[in-house]
Amino acid sequence: MIGPALNSPTMKLDRIGSLTTWICVLVISVVAGGCSSFEREWRRAGHTSFSTNTIAGPWEGTWRSEVTDHSDQLRCLITPRTNNAFSARFHAKYKSLIRFSFGYTVPLAVYAKEEGFQFEGEADLGWYAGGTYRYMGFATPTNFFSTYQSKYDHGTFQMSRPRRSE
Repeated sequence: MIGPALNSPTMKLDRIGSLTTWICVLVISVVAGGCSSFEREWRRAGHTSFSTNTIAGPWEGTWRSEVTDHSDQLRCLITPRTNNAFSARFHAKYKSLIRFSFGYTVPLAVYAKEEGFQFEGEADLGWYAGGTYRYMGFATPTNFFSTYQSKYDHGTFQMSRPRRSE
């Protein structure tokens, strides 16, 4: 007989290895696809001018967990929906043993105030990310500050407008 038998431990390990490889490729494809659409929208938003009477548009800065003391890069694209409803698409970097990025969208209720914009919203990021996160913050046309809170974590987002791409 040439090669491992169909029910041998070697053949079972080969099947497990190829299944693991296939799952990893699938996960990377899904994550990379989401990142590439964010990158496309981010580049497109960098060529537009920012209005001084809204928080819509691109933002960049950092996030910081007060529970774990982790922090890293954060970018956001805010899009107006209807009346005071906006959509905030966050894209964050995170480093533990390896560096990775993740993204999610939060619906925000935004209220104009004399000195800027107050906002709040929440999104269920799934059990693997800690469940429901609640956001409250304040922004001017140039500075964005928010707190976030979930069952297992809480912290802050601090961002400003990115430099316009030439």
